[in-house]
Amino acid sequence: MSIARDVLRSRKTHAVLATAALYLGFQAWEIAAAPGKITGELPQRRRVDVVVTLPFAPERFHITRFQEFGRVSGTNGNAVEVRGVLRSDMEKLARPYWVKRVEPVT
Repeated sequence: MSIARDVLRSRKTHAVLATAALYLGFQAWEIAAAPGKITGELPQRRRVDVVVTLPFAPERFHITRFQEFGRVSGTNGNAVEVRGVLRSDMEKLARPYWVKRVEPVT
C-alpha cells in the first residue's frame, strides 16, 4: 500500500496524468470542432469533391495527409482540392486543428 500511495503522490505521476488529460482534451476539442468546419451543401453522393482551406499555405505534410482521404488535384493559395472523399470521412478530414474550412468544389 505504501508503494501505491508513493506513486500517486509522485510529481512524475502528476505530470503524466496532466499530460494525458491535456492530450485527451485536445483530441476531444478536435472531434467536437470538426463538424463546424464543414460548410456548404455537399452533394448526396458516396464520394464528394471538396476544397480544404488552411490558415496558411499547405506544405508537403498537409498534402500527404489529405491524400489519405482522396486524390489531391491541386492547390490555390491556402486551399487544397481533394477529390473522391468518402462522406463518412469528412469529419476525419476536418479534424486537424490546422484545417480552417471544408466545402464542396464549386
